[in-house]
Amino acid sequence: MILQQYPHLEGQIGEILQHPERLLFIFDGLDESIHQMDFRSSKPSNQKQRTHFGEIVVSLVRQRLLKGCSVLMTSRPTRLASVNTDVFQRIAEIVGFLHEDRRTFFNNFFGNEEWSEKAFHYVQENDTLYTFCYIPAYCWIICTVLSMCFRSQPTITDQLMTSLPKTVTQLFVTFVSNILANHSQNTDGAHTARELLTSMGWMAEHGVMNHMIVFDERHLDSFNVRNDKHLFSSFLMESGRPPDVDFTFLHLTLQEFFAALVYFIDYNADRLQETLDEAESYKDGCADIFLRFLCGFSDSSTRSMLKSHVGELSTQAARHIITWIQKKIAEQRPDTSIKGNRDLLNVFYYLHESRNKALVSQCIGSNNIDFSKVPLSPLDCSVLSFILQSCREREN
Repeated sequence: MILQQYPHLEGQIGEILQHPERLLFIFDGLDESIHQMDFRSSKPSNQKQRTHFGEIVVSLVRQRLLKGCSVLMTSRPTRLASVNTDVFQRIAEIVGFLHEDRRTFFNNFFGNEEWSEKAFHYVQENDTLYTFCYIPAYCWIICTVLSMCFRSQPTITDQLMTSLPKTVTQLFVTFVSNILANHSQNTDGAHTARELLTSMGWMAEHGVMNHMIVFDERHLDSFNVRNDKHLFSSFLMESGRPPDVDFTFLHLTLQEFFAALVYFIDYNADRLQETLDEAESYKDGCADIFLRFLCGFSDSSTRSMLKSHVGELSTQAARHIITWIQKKIAEQRPDTSIKGNRDLLNVFYYLHESRNKALVSQCIGSNNIDFSKVPLSPLDCSVLSFILQSCREREN
């Protein structure tokens, strides 16, 4: 397995494996893996027998293979809920940027005191975006989007500030819109932005639903994704050398965004419902962000931001998603368990992205909801803040 990636080690691999205590294996993205890994398994490892990748990783972690080696794994927290973490000697949560770190990042990114100050102030006023900035990758995306907005309208007016994104869906819509606006569609001939986003979107959807983030030429051919260096390279990264060339989206969240967007470009009621049912069945949280994007596109003002670039987005798909959210609301029952309230919190995330305050009122009703026993992340608190403010506005 090692020699497939590093053939130049062929003369040294025997000696390297003789000293496992000197080895560190790094597996980045447990939540993105398509391989089954049962860390509770006590199955002995046969080092002379071929086995699948997941079993090799488990054997390394459980020290049945190369005893004494070190293993470092990364994952989104949602995946860890379905993993027996007792086998790990140490678990560290990356808390990301603190307040001053975020300010420093903005200052360094913009290099312009006025833009930096305006952008940081705007993000601070938006609880969701500010909270997202604790993740460095999102901090970069947020700064990139705001810098695009400022460059297109150098004079920073109140009108500009009110038009800036307020949800994560709007953030990525603005990100994609600016890229489409800055690439002449004439260079693509008959292959319009809508066609590209449709083919790319179905490939992204296939990846999300099958835990796949790396694609190859066969996937591009299968989904009719045209490898055009203009728009294509703005959303997908290419790695490796022919004939072994791989493609990945700039960020997993961008892949999830395109996977949701395609249902509003190329709406099919049966296919969307089938996907919603399948995504709900996943217990590891791998489809949560994708579902939030679907809910985000149910907001007409969010969809309208893409209209000039890709044409009309489906209002039928929006109604379909709103009906699905209403069904999720109806399924919620007064529940004092942590799991029950965690499920309700997921519905709150859907409501937050949808910006639908009437649905918020319908969800809360006259119920008393107790989150006192639920561990809340900064993002959870931001979403709850939106729910509370929406309820107050409805009462007034």
